[in-house]
Amino acid sequence: MGDDLISAPLPVEQMKARLDAVEGFIKELGLSRTQFDVFRLMKRVTDYFSARVFMVMNMPPVGSPTLAASSVITNWPAEMLSEYDSHNLLLSSPVFERLRSVSVPFAFDMMAVARERDAKTSEITKSLFSRFNMPRGGCFPVCDGAGNRGIVTWTGDMPAFSTPDMMALNYLSAHIFNRLAEIRDMDARVTETLTEREIECLNWTAAGKTSIEISEIMGLSEHTINHYLNRATKKLDTVNRTQAVAKALRLGLIK
Repeated sequence: MGDDLISAPLPVEQMKARLDAVEGFIKELGLSRTQFDVFRLMKRVTDYFSARVFMVMNMPPVGSPTLAASSVITNWPAEMLSEYDSHNLLLSSPVFERLRSVSVPFAFDMMAVARERDAKTSEITKSLFSRFNMPRGGCFPVCDGAGNRGIVTWTGDMPAFSTPDMMALNYLSAHIFNRLAEIRDMDARVTETLTEREIECLNWTAAGKTSIEISEIMGLSEHTINHYLNRATKKLDTVNRTQAVAKALRLGLIK
């Protein structure tokens, strides 16, 4: 499961190209404002390193039966994740057992991991990860500024990650998990600062009402309604009402 699965080092030219790409990803990450922004970036990182899927998750509590409950963002196929959880594979996962006891990144091979399981879950694991073309990958333990532990993984049918790849992905993982925590904190502050009137206006906008219609419903002037909506748009760090409504829906501020 460990260092012996890492491939030979890259040539100097390829290593420099990797570092330049990582620098670009980090700059773009700093401009991300939503989880979806980070999701799109993660897809490009995944493609760049020839992997198939990624997952950013909080460290699952001991005894947690499902992986989905700890996932923050992922592009794992829904069917794959559902099957993984339906067989309770997290409870007996050698990968997560190791992740709870180490703070260093490591590569893994699912066939080797499966051999560490009991006979029943071993066969299920081999079949599942083979069917979805996810035979190997890398795990990167991370933590945010508040000390919350997490994990970033990349999995696929690519060749084993090189040492420079593991170093680059480890560096990226730390930045990704931290940025997601920052976005979560920003969202929490927005939730606290939006007023009841602003949320009500967003609710009616989401229902398809115009400013004039909302003014009639709420018994306020159209100018006042526009003022509430413009202020809500700025507080949500969005550029228009459509984006404001979409973000408010995502944050659970409106339904």
